[in-house]
Amino acid sequence: MPDSQSDLLKREEAFWGRGIAFPIRTTVQGELQLSAYDANIAECIQLILRTDLGERLYRPDFGSRLSELVFAPLNTQTLLLLRLYVEEALEKWEPRINLLAVTTDPDPQQGRVDVLISYTPKDSPDARSLVYPFYLMPASERALKEA
Repeated sequence: MPDSQSDLLKREEAFWGRGIAFPIRTTVQGELQLSAYDANIAECIQLILRTDLGERLYRPDFGSRLSELVFAPLNTQTLLLLRLYVEEALEKWEPRINLLAVTTDPDPQQGRVDVLISYTPKDSPDARSLVYPFYLMPASERALKEA
């Protein structure tokens, strides 16, 4: 392979990312599981959305504002804010994607909203989607409600 193609592949790999899988887990050999490319992007999206603003000591503006909506009522305003907060966080913290759409699918019985995130990796025509479940009440309250 000519040097120019080799250099292009190295730059592409650096852009797409490769690192320790999230959540952290091990392989059957006991080594840390790695993720790359599409899997790495999907894991990073979830990491961004699960991180509260101010949670990271040296990067307090990393993450999303979704935690502000945990006890919010399941209404139109909450669904709009949920979409806005997801769009805001991903546009700021995930430069490897073009965000196509963020839609919400509420499930009042479960106290959950499924957030459908549609995106394309940059420099790729392939559309991807990810469903991020967001709970409007903590698990302990859901268990009490079901009992």
